[in-house]
Parts: sequence; structure tokens; C-alpha cells
Amino acid sequence: MRAILAIDQGTTNSKAVLVSEEGQVVARGSASVGITYPQSGWVEQDPNRIYASVCEAVEACLASAPEAVVEAVAISNQRESVTVWDAETGTPLGPVVSWQCRRTAPDCERLIGEGYLDRVQSLTGLPLDPMFPGSKLRWLLDRVPSGRRIRLGTIDSWLVHCLTGGRRHVCDASNAARSQLFDLREQKWSRELGEVFGVDVDLLPEVLDSSGDFGTTQGLPGVPDGTPIRAAIGDSHAALFGHGAFKPGDGKVTFGTGSSVMTTLPQFIAPSNGITTTVAWRIAGVPTFAFEGNILVSAASLPWMTDILGLPNVAALVDLAATAEPNGPGFVPAFVGLGAPYWSSDARALFSQINFSTTRAQMARSVTDSIALQVYDVIAAMRAQSGGELGALYVDGGPSQNLFLMQCVSNLIDHAVIQCEAPEASALGAAYLAGLSLGLWSDLTVIEGLSRSALVIEPHAVDREALLEVWNDALARSTSRPTPVKGE
Repeated sequence: MRAILAIDQGTTNSKAVLVSEEGQVVARGSASVGITYPQSGWVEQDPNRIYASVCEAVEACLASAPEAVVEAVAISNQRESVTVWDAETGTPLGPVVSWQCRRTAPDCERLIGEGYLDRVQSLTGLPLDPMFPGSKLRWLLDRVPSGRRIRLGTIDSWLVHCLTGGRRHVCDASNAARSQLFDLREQKWSRELGEVFGVDVDLLPEVLDSSGDFGTTQGLPGVPDGTPIRAAIGDSHAALFGHGAFKPGDGKVTFGTGSSVMTTLPQFIAPSNGITTTVAWRIAGVPTFAFEGNILVSAASLPWMTDILGLPNVAALVDLAATAEPNGPGFVPAFVGLGAPYWSSDARALFSQINFSTTRAQMARSVTDSIALQVYDVIAAMRAQSGGELGALYVDGGPSQNLFLMQCVSNLIDHAVIQCEAPEASALGAAYLAGLSLGLWSDLTVIEGLSRSALVIEPHAVDREALLEVWNDALARSTSRPTPVKGE
């Protein structure tokens, strides 16, 4: 059986799937990664553990399909997380600073105060926020021992380095577009942005198309050395591609630790309304652009609330939430600030409008509703800016398999969502790009026509205005920072 091995390296897990010539997932493997929180607002991972988890996931996947012949390797990866390593030895010279990390919030505030916000956003499509890597790369550089020849990179570039035995220092255009150092119009690293952030862009990887030649494997367990690596792409972009969302207005919501809402654009449109513009993918030198809204905390609030309420698992929390009407307190999951479309680093997580009659079920419901309400706000911002109709809207990621959660999303946005049977949309998208490079699939029309089992969830009528009133009140409380009254 000929297959493509797709690696999906995420925030909490690394996954590996085998995708057949028919475009179907035929084997799976996974391994946990691990996250550390050295101090409040700091989020780190171990670069070596990330690669080790990839090897473990690959071994588990291949063990379940010994008849498979791996034609190529594809990479889908967590974005906006960056690291630094020794160019000669491959030894990490710092942690992976996660996309969730807020350690450089003061640096971003300083750059905003110095008047760089509009220029950075016009070149990159991204706001000055610590989620994005520009300021994080400077933080890493400041802590590298002198006299080392170093490489800076996104997670796809780190994985390619490891997979090729250090022979390649490359990334794809979608990951470069999330770095805050990449000029979207020019499609190259910007020396001007390098000066803004204090980063030597010559240390960054060569930027390639998302579908192309990323080198060949060396030392990947279970995979013959010399196997071509034919795709790399950021996980949210890969999911959009995996759904076949190629028409302008088509989009997807990836649910996970955070959430990514993305819609395909007919051409580059400068961002506003708190959303970003990004490269969805680049093929044969031609970029496809997309709007995106990055929600910092989405399903990550579910296990937290599960523990608070003493429930056995997240499924029990969602079941409890489903018993309550959506008319309880408000909840804002601003554990690390708020992302799109608010972009408030100072926002804090809170419940609002709690009283003695508030029940456990209502609190559970307010947490699940916060996932849908954030998606609503992002899509509202996209609709306001694009002026076009929202097309097919796909949902993916583990939480997308919960019908209650997805019904809440559909109800709020008043638009059908398409729940796919296989949650591995990111891995599929990377595999499709690799297959396109190999000629396994001739063009996007063929990929769009590959069989995908899906359930269309139509919206039900809800009192949206009442929900939004409570939600907006909670948001206002979360983002306001009253000045403490000083004693006499």
C-alpha cells in the first residue's frame, strides 16, 4: 500500500497518520509533548522532546500498518512557536517559546508606543502582540551564548532540521507568514522588520512553497533514509487545505487549546477589525491568502472547569452544560489575555453575573458557550470586512466531534457548519500537498473531489441578542482595569 506519512506536530501532542492514494487515513499514532510554565504568563516546550514525540508517533503509526510503503513525508505544525539551535551540532540553545507565551508583552507595548503598529501590520498582516514570534525571537537571541553559529526557526524548520540530519534550514510560506518578519506582498523576509524587532533575518530559514522539496529523511525510525519530505505547512492552514476550502469565502474553525478561524480570500486584503491576513498556502510560487482570527484559549478551558467542578472528564462537563439553558452567567476565558478580535494582553479570565441561584450546570454552560461566542465575534469581524458571503464552513480538531458544542457554534453564527468524520484535517492537508508535489493528485480539483465523510449541522433559533448582551458585559469587565483606591 502506497501512502504518505503526515506528521501533525501540535501544542500538546504529536500525531502521525498514513494517508492512502484515495486520500483516506489508514493508520494513526500519537505521543504527548509536555508544556512547562516557568512563571506567570510564560509557556515553554523542550525542542528535543518535540522531535522525540514525533518519532514515537511515527513508530506507533507505522506499527499499525506494516504493509504500508511510505512514498513521502509531510509536515503540519503548531505555528508562532519558535526556537534557536546550534547550526553545527543541532543542539537547542533555548526552549521552544510557545505561541501561548506572553513573556514579551512589555516589548510589544514598547513597540506600539514607538509607533510601529501600523507599519508592522501593513507588512505582515499581524498586530503587535506577544502571540507572534518577532519579539520572542529577539528574547531567544539575547540569551544565546556568544560565539555560536545559530539557526532561528519555526517548528516546521526545526522538524526539517531534525528529519534531514541537519542538512536543510527551510520553512514554508505559511509558517513564515506567522513570524512577523515576513513581507506578505513581497513574499520574503523583511530587513526592515528585522531592524524593528532586532532580529538578523539571515539566521532565519529559506522560505519555500508549501508543496515542494524539503529534503530527504535521515534517521527517522521506521522510514527508509532518503524518503522525500514534500510538504510543510502551519496546522491551521493545512486544515483549510485538507477540507478543500479553495473557493473565496470558504472557511474552517480548528478547535483545540485555542481556536483558529480562517476563510479563503480572492486576493490580498489588508486586515482590520481585529483579524489578521495571512498566507494560507503557496503553490508554484503563487500565494493564496486568507483572513484569520486567532483565539488564544478555547477548549483549554474545558479541563480546567472539569477539575473545578470535580467531574470525571470533559465529556461529563459538556453533558452537564447541555442540561442548562443558555441564560446563565457570562464567562471570559482570558487566562493569557484575549486574542482576535479584541487583542487585549491585559484581559483577565472571569465569571460575571453570578448569584445565589447560579447552578453548576449554568457555570458549565457558560464555559462551553464561551467557545462559540469567541468564534461568533471573529466571524462577525470577517463578515464586516470582506463584504462577501460566508461559504462552506468546516470544523475540525478534537472538540469538533462533540455535536452539542458544534450545534452551539452553528446556532450563534446562524450558519451551517460541516463536521468531518476524521478529525485529522491538518494532517490530511499536509498529505494532500505532498501528494500534489509527487503528482499523486494532479490538481486542486482532484483533491477537492476526494471522498470526505461529513455531517452538516444546521442552525437552530436561539435568543442570540440575550446571549451577546451577557457576553459583551463580561468582556467589558474582563478588559477594564480599574485603578485601585489609594489609602490616605
